[in-house]
Amino acid sequence: MTNLQVGQTVPDFKLDTYLPTKKDFGDFSLAANMAAGKWTVLVFYPADFTFVCATEFSSLAELYPQFQKLGAEVVTVSTDTKFTHLAWQEHEGELKGVTYPMGADPTARVSKLFGVYLEDAGVDLRGTFIIDPKGKLVSAEVNFLNLGRNMEELLRKVDANIYLSKAPAEACPAKWKKAGDTTLKPGAHMVGKVSQALGKK
Repeated sequence: MTNLQVGQTVPDFKLDTYLPTKKDFGDFSLAANMAAGKWTVLVFYPADFTFVCATEFSSLAELYPQFQKLGAEVVTVSTDTKFTHLAWQEHEGELKGVTYPMGADPTARVSKLFGVYLEDAGVDLRGTFIIDPKGKLVSAEVNFLNLGRNMEELLRKVDANIYLSKAPAEACPAKWKKAGDTTLKPGAHMVGKVSQALGKK
C-alpha cells in the first residue's frame, strides 16, 4: 500500500491501454498528460466482465465528452490485461459507448501506488483520483467492491477543482455545481456566519 495523500505530488507512471475509438492498443503516461496541460482522472475498478463495473462504465461514457471539454483525460484501470479490456468492450452492451482509454495494470504496480489493490483477492477497490496538470493529487475517494459510483459527482469534483485552481482563496460549498454558483471566501468575518454568506435568512 502507499502513503500517497491528497496534496502530494504523484510520481510518474505508465499504463498499457485499450483504445476503443481506434480498436487498438496504446499507452498512457502521467508525464505526457501533464505536458499536454491536462487533468488526469483515474477510475480504478475490480474487474472486467463484472456487473456494477459495467454500469459505471456506461455512466462514465455518457459524461466523457464533458470531462474532455474541461481539459481532463479519464482512464479506467483494473488488473486485467489490455486484451481482456478489448474483449469486454466488444461484447458487453453497457460498454458500447465507451471511448475513453481503458488502462491495464496486471502487475498491480499502479494500483498499489494509489493504495486500492486487494492482495487477497487480486483486484482493485473502486478508487477514484483526480490529479491536476502539475501532478498534484487533489481528490481521492475509495469505495468497496459492491458500491457503484456517481459519475456526475466525479464530474462536479473535477469542475470544482479546476475552478479552485484559478481561485485559490475561495471554497466550494457542498451544493456547488458550476462556475457562477455561490462560493465561500473563508476568513474571520465568516466565522459562525456561513449561512449568511450563502444568502440564507
